[in-house]
Amino acid sequence: MTLDNSAERDLIILEQIEQDPDTTQAALASGLEVAVGTVNWHLKRLIEKGYVKVSRVERRKLKYIITPEGIALRTRLALDYIQNSFNLYRLVRGRVIDAVADLKQAGYHSSRIEGNGDVAEVCRLTCLEQGVAVVNEDGSAPLLRIVGLKVFLELEDHS
Repeated sequence: MTLDNSAERDLIILEQIEQDPDTTQAALASGLEVAVGTVNWHLKRLIEKGYVKVSRVERRKLKYIITPEGIALRTRLALDYIQNSFNLYRLVRGRVIDAVADLKQAGYHSSRIEGNGDVAEVCRLTCLEQGVAVVNEDGSAPLLRIVGLKVFLELEDHS
């Protein structure tokens, strides 16, 4: 199972509430980089399903409490997130190993990497593990171009 955006937000909201029951919707929204209305929608769903309870501490201050069912949901969502992350890691790593095999078969032992983020880091580490040096300056070295979760090997110089 992969986590959709909604499940990932639920996980983050549950984790933040667990760490700070006095958190505000504005603080949750800021942490998620979404509108307060989006957090309100998620919280209403979590409350309706019995995962979170809310009590009024002051006139305009609420306190959120995760129920045992909410803790179980948080655990399931966290495990799903970890499983999804490992599946994506394996997918990207397999693609890089295939590209490195093609690169070595063409007689190269170094490569440039174009891209950033976690996928590019997996690419860099896999290259090093496979005995392929990652270079920045050598424009004649083949290029591993990262596009989303895909890895393209470009043997010709495109600099």
